[in-house]
Amino acid sequence: MKDLPYHHLPDDSFRNPEGSPKRDPNIKWSMSKWNKEKKKIKINIPANHVIDKKKVLENLEKFKNDDYVAWIGHATFLIKLGDTTIITDPVFSKNMGPWIFGPKRYVDPAVDLKEIPEVNLVLLTHNHYDHLDYKTIKKFPYKESQVLTPLKLGKYFIRNKFKKVKELDWYDQAQVNDLKITLMPAVHWSKRTLTDDNKTLWGSFLIEYKDKKIFFSCDTGYGNIYKDLGEKYGPIDLTFINIGAYDFRPMFEKSIYHANPEEALNIGQDLKSKKVLGMHWGTAILSLEDPFEPPVRFKNAANRYGYHKDDAIIFKIGEVKKLEDLL
Repeated sequence: MKDLPYHHLPDDSFRNPEGSPKRDPNIKWSMSKWNKEKKKIKINIPANHVIDKKKVLENLEKFKNDDYVAWIGHATFLIKLGDTTIITDPVFSKNMGPWIFGPKRYVDPAVDLKEIPEVNLVLLTHNHYDHLDYKTIKKFPYKESQVLTPLKLGKYFIRNKFKKVKELDWYDQAQVNDLKITLMPAVHWSKRTLTDDNKTLWGSFLIEYKDKKIFFSCDTGYGNIYKDLGEKYGPIDLTFINIGAYDFRPMFEKSIYHANPEEALNIGQDLKSKKVLGMHWGTAILSLEDPFEPPVRFKNAANRYGYHKDDAIIFKIGEVKKLEDLL
């Protein structure tokens, strides 16, 4: 154990950073109770939640020579920085689970997989089905892309004929064109089958581009690690962070692995992030809060964590913004 980093365990599994919250061992998951509560949720999609696909494609073409951020849905973004176009956690399937199972999207991706602009960097944060979508990987049109994943996740890309795949441990770095990418810790877990609990690593990505720092954190709960990261790597210019999938009452109060909107702002504050962009909401039912509660709470709590409301950024699905306008 003395020779292993804290997050590595002797059985080749992983754990969260030292001092992270731990799940209450007395919690018992009830599928019947989950389904009963889930049926109570009303999905009332606001008229302005989704941008028309034609407009999305026009904007991707319009900004093709600029640095930009585009929200495809959930944790899938296109981030263009110089000569590098990044896609994060690409999920284009109709359901977020194996085969035909798992939560079904109530909002389609902003564009079809075959319509995305040329991508040359794929960033994958962990192996949950709403982030690692095997069907998308199999059909992905740009398999010459550089792929960066946490440890033990490269196999999903290699077996699907991706040419450049690199696995990273926490704090490992990779250079892609003029970007420096560092895999950072996150407070989360991994599981994809009945027998692989925490057998693959999870994490966040710090992207350094010119004089800017962008932190892509999905999924994570709140933990002391973010104060440490803020001291070592801050200030951050823009943090992408999950703000949905936190409420599991009456089974338990909330998830320690998915920050609620206030905790997301607290993480941004700890990272010394100038702006925070909320994601991981408005796409599929993964928990029991009202689907459109997260952005309201996120905006309303901004001042409490040292942010102006405009610095707690919410995108529409399909929205494309120039990076300079965000920063």
